[in-house]
Amino acid sequence: MSSKKKRSPNTSNDMWVVVAADSAVAAPRPQDGDPVMVKLRSPSTGVASLYMFGSGNAQVYEVKAFNEDYHSWFIGQTVHRDGKLLYITPVDPLYLLLPYMIQAAKEGKFQPLHQMLIDEDFPACTRLLNCKQTETSIGHVAEEKEVGSQKFYRYSREKTMEWLKKKVDKTVTALKNAKISVGEGVKSTTYIRVKQECDGREEDYLRYAHGLISEYISEDLSKDLLKHLQLPEVTSPKKAEPPSKKRKVSDKPVEAEEDYTKFNSTDFARKPPKKMTAAQKSLAKVDKTGMKTMSAFFSPKAKTEKAEW
Repeated sequence: MSSKKKRSPNTSNDMWVVVAADSAVAAPRPQDGDPVMVKLRSPSTGVASLYMFGSGNAQVYEVKAFNEDYHSWFIGQTVHRDGKLLYITPVDPLYLLLPYMIQAAKEGKFQPLHQMLIDEDFPACTRLLNCKQTETSIGHVAEEKEVGSQKFYRYSREKTMEWLKKKVDKTVTALKNAKISVGEGVKSTTYIRVKQECDGREEDYLRYAHGLISEYISEDLSKDLLKHLQLPEVTSPKKAEPPSKKRKVSDKPVEAEEDYTKFNSTDFARKPPKKMTAAQKSLAKVDKTGMKTMSAFFSPKAKTEKAEW
């Protein structure tokens, strides 16, 4: 009897296949320590999300996972069953700070930044204080006061809107430089340009960039930013389209606008064919006096009384 071939041992769960920025994988200095992955509160949803702090907490990175069923990796002579592909990219720490600053602003007073970053569920959020961008960019979203050697901050909606607008403008410039089409003539799944004249509107780029930035801010901030960008509201195609206009082909299910069950009644008579066969012609010559149709034998009897319930 032939013995079953042994499978290669599975690698441990602390191994991943990662695509990361050079700054994330650079060799750390001895005094800074290794990069570390932590869970932080997502600025857009408030739920736990995975992030990574680089050496010395100088930079924070978001961790995204691309995962499909039945994927695995061959690593050396072993098979790693977890087929996820992790993407590690830098993220502005101000996005992660904003929810805490907005919450602290309800008290209406200036506070030290470390006093705002108190989260029992996500204690690693205090690492954001060590990021280089935090100290240099905090003035973009907050008013600042300095008393002695200590700095105090208070969230500013006006500054935040201007800061987010600049983010949108930079994103629009990046999309145009990369020649990424975002108009209505683009297939969403492949980003293939369908019509050259459709992908040049400034409003399309602004809306697309706004959608990208909205992935890092709360829903309320996203709505405020849309108003700040002075973008008109998107009207529903169904409301804008005249009722008499013929519907275009769509991949969405079309709701029935008529009662199609009325065509199942016996009152609906089909039009006879234009040409009759020889059998039909001979049958038409037969005397049908006193004959009943086949449907008369199967039709229900008329009820003389109404049923009581």
